[in-house]
Amino acid sequence: MLLPRLQPPLRAAISAIGRGKPQSCLNEAFAALSIKGANPAFGLTFIRHASHAQQGAVNKAKDGPGKRLGAKRTGEQYVIPGNIIFRQRGTHWFPGENCAMGRDHTIYATESGYVKYYKDPEKHPKRQYIGVVFERDQVLPLPRNSVRRRKLNMLATKMETPPPELESLETVEVRTDLVIDGNGAKGVSVKAKPRVERKGEEGRNLTLGKGYMYREANWEIGRAAERAKVKVKEFKPRDRWAAWRKAAARQKANREKRIVGGKKKKK
Repeated sequence: MLLPRLQPPLRAAISAIGRGKPQSCLNEAFAALSIKGANPAFGLTFIRHASHAQQGAVNKAKDGPGKRLGAKRTGEQYVIPGNIIFRQRGTHWFPGENCAMGRDHTIYATESGYVKYYKDPEKHPKRQYIGVVFERDQVLPLPRNSVRRRKLNMLATKMETPPPELESLETVEVRTDLVIDGNGAKGVSVKAKPRVERKGEEGRNLTLGKGYMYREANWEIGRAAERAKVKVKEFKPRDRWAAWRKAAARQKANREKRIVGGKKKKK
């Protein structure tokens, strides 16, 4: 379809270059052009331009900078919480005792201690682990069901709770006076002393709760004013409609005052 359209402009161009009569056929025109092209004064050169951008070095694979992967701390080297121990792509190493793994598989320390590279066949037969111990000569993995070393370099032991004290000893002071006669003991005298309570703390029953804190229930805290015998005025609901009308009238009067004041300033 494009060849018939290109014939007329080609004939005109060839005739203009050859400076002769126009040719009726393209073959004749090209033949005349080839004959006259032998004259160096009328040279004709063709330049081919690329119709599509060729593939260059920009589209090839790139060799970017290194990511500095590998071990950052060696075995038995001292680390503190947050120190990076190993950078990797994938899970060649897994976090062990007192270590954790980031989202890019970086293993870092969570406690202060010494780095240990080890395997734990009981946990997994093929995985390699990185851990942190508190003592340099400690060996990982630790035996199963052994005492674990936790935070603050302390051993986890069972806490002994003291026996509960009798409430009567807090409110009563006991005094024993033993009087001995020739025949034996006369008797024991006990004197009771009432407990002195501070103002506002009458009837309080503090118990030891979670976190080793003495705390009352919320409803008991809310009755502190009642225990202290503080009288509060009762709330008397009034006419809200009347209050709204007064507020609206007050706002309207203020607006009128501002309008009047603005007019006086302009004058």
